[in-house]
Amino acid sequence: MKIGLFIPCYVDAVFPEVGVATYKLLRHLGIDVTYPLKQTCCGQPMANAGFEKQAIPLAEKFENLFKEFDYVVAPSVSCTAFVKLNYPRLLNHECQTAKRCMDVVEFLHDVIKVNRRLGTFPHKVSLHNSCHGVRELGLSSPSEEHITPFNKIKDLLQLVDGINVVEPERPDECCGFGGMFSVEETAISAQMGKDKVERHIQTGAEYVTGPDCSCLMHMAGVAKKQGLKIEFKHVVEILASGL
Repeated sequence: MKIGLFIPCYVDAVFPEVGVATYKLLRHLGIDVTYPLKQTCCGQPMANAGFEKQAIPLAEKFENLFKEFDYVVAPSVSCTAFVKLNYPRLLNHECQTAKRCMDVVEFLHDVIKVNRRLGTFPHKVSLHNSCHGVRELGLSSPSEEHITPFNKIKDLLQLVDGINVVEPERPDECCGFGGMFSVEETAISAQMGKDKVERHIQTGAEYVTGPDCSCLMHMAGVAKKQGLKIEFKHVVEILASGL
């Protein structure tokens, strides 16, 4: 099984340690992983802003760059969801690469089915369930559906030695980021972020973790501006910690 590692542009530019941790973890699990050097943005920012035509060349480049891999794995639920759900429509064909694109949590839980001990992280961690992960990739159960609760992120975190995983009140409520939403509706976005960070702090956690750097970035900015003492780490950094 050959894996193509997709590191979204904002992760590469702002959170390169998340890309490194993803590669390190996949290699630790014995997976044949390659990072194509000519990859670029997936086109999500353009499409979300209403400029879908400008996203098409990026989708075509993505398709050509990753078409030879069995799976395309990325540490970003929003970018993964964009590729999976929108590329077939943007490219106007079946788009096999979109079918093979998976978030790293989804890949580890559903394909590799990891069940051995991973890293070490002796801290209390509050779990953030990003909207794209809950409602588009199915990483955890959406509360509005009233189904048997499940959480693939939590399942993986339980494989880390020393960790104490908790969840905030209203665990699948949006943090207020939403990309363009945070730009166009700044006041609402900021208040949603404040409410969400406060709920994470109420758990007594030292860290907040989740599968999307964009949500973590938004909440980290809120916490810093408020002078709140809580740290933020992508889930893959915790899974790879101490390896």
